[in-house]
Amino acid sequence: MKCLPPLIMVILATLLSACALPVKHQAPEFTPPPTWDEATAHVTLPLEKDWWQGFNSAELERLITETLSASPDIRIATERVVQAEIALRNSRAPLFPTLGFNASTGVGRSETSDTSVRTESSRAGLAINYEIDVWGSNIATWQGGQAAYAASRHDYEATRLSLIAGVANAYWQILAIRDRLAIAHRNLEIAERLFTIVEARRRYGAASALDLSRQRTAVMVQRDALLPLEIQERQSLRALALLVGMTPQGFNVAGNGLDEVVVPTVTSALPAELLVRRPDIAVAEERLVTASANIYVARAALFPLKLNLGLSSLLSSSEFAFMGLGSPLHSADALVSLTRALFDGGRLRSQVATRESEQRVLVENWRKVVLNSLKEVDDALALVHRSQIQEQTQRAIRDETARSLELSELRYKEGSDGLTTLLDAQRSLFAVEDQLIQQKLSRLNATVDLYKALGGGWHLER
Repeated sequence: MKCLPPLIMVILATLLSACALPVKHQAPEFTPPPTWDEATAHVTLPLEKDWWQGFNSAELERLITETLSASPDIRIATERVVQAEIALRNSRAPLFPTLGFNASTGVGRSETSDTSVRTESSRAGLAINYEIDVWGSNIATWQGGQAAYAASRHDYEATRLSLIAGVANAYWQILAIRDRLAIAHRNLEIAERLFTIVEARRRYGAASALDLSRQRTAVMVQRDALLPLEIQERQSLRALALLVGMTPQGFNVAGNGLDEVVVPTVTSALPAELLVRRPDIAVAEERLVTASANIYVARAALFPLKLNLGLSSLLSSSEFAFMGLGSPLHSADALVSLTRALFDGGRLRSQVATRESEQRVLVENWRKVVLNSLKEVDDALALVHRSQIQEQTQRAIRDETARSLELSELRYKEGSDGLTTLLDAQRSLFAVEDQLIQQKLSRLNATVDLYKALGGGWHLER
């Protein structure tokens, strides 16, 4: 019964210290702009979390599903969340007492010239030790662990968003290259057909040897344009395989071009909402919470008093071995210790100054992330709008250029135009068609970047 009051003291001290919440974090002040510079309209409907389904590509959805299960990047981010959770549990341990148990038994023999005495002894002990969190540093450490765990979860979401956007852009790249290859093959066929016409005219004396040589050169140029595109296709496939988490060798996709891809309309949130839609901003803020906790812990170390409460109970006997039937002796002790640092050469104050400086760095890092996110959204909005206009203009240019080639070929057959006009029309069509594919690719990439800049449908839950 003598052990009961100290034990009650330990329990009460634990409960009281656990109720204290010393760290009070306040997010840095920031006034976001009222509107975007590049937005033509503001729609505040929430983004869909599975935003990639809006592109109407079943293969892209399959690739993203495989990525989220097999990508090394997503698995690394998952393990970092696990590590942060373990660290959080570890940071909570000092809030509770430590309980220890030890037991021993032994046999000894002492001999004299006349006698030999055999002795047996056993000992069992129970010890409880607890550091009373007088200044709340243990609570602050735990709160810092909570913020670090939350940051790791937000970091996972940021990695997930970045990875999905990377897979989408890499997939568009492959489809665009295949479109460009199809255009290059089609232009090679046109060049070969025109070569046949020039060759026929040469046989009848209507074309010169120079004309024939120039058209043969055009055929060779078109054939040579295929090789770098084929290399780019293979390299892009291997790059996509790495993102998905699959072996690059033998990896392939079924899509042949961008014609079947739908470019969705993205609903853009207002700038003020961006602070709770971007996981990277949430990561920066949670790191600020951790920094505040570290400052509190460093300041608590300046206080001159540490209080430890210990309680031990010992059961021993020199008459029986362990688990024997002797008459044991019981003793119990309670110990309260106070610790005070008398001189540390300014080490503790330097630690406080260091933690405060680290917090100021993180505040500026938070501001940098916020400002960069605002820039990314406006850049993406501008590119989405302008790339759509450029794509429409490029389609009109393509149609006119194709018409010009038809007319030029007809006039060449009639003898009204020379080969130079025909070659110029042929080169122009190839360049315009190739540029049209790149414009559509640019529009798709800009749409993906806008989804990513807006947080991809993620929302911070407070």
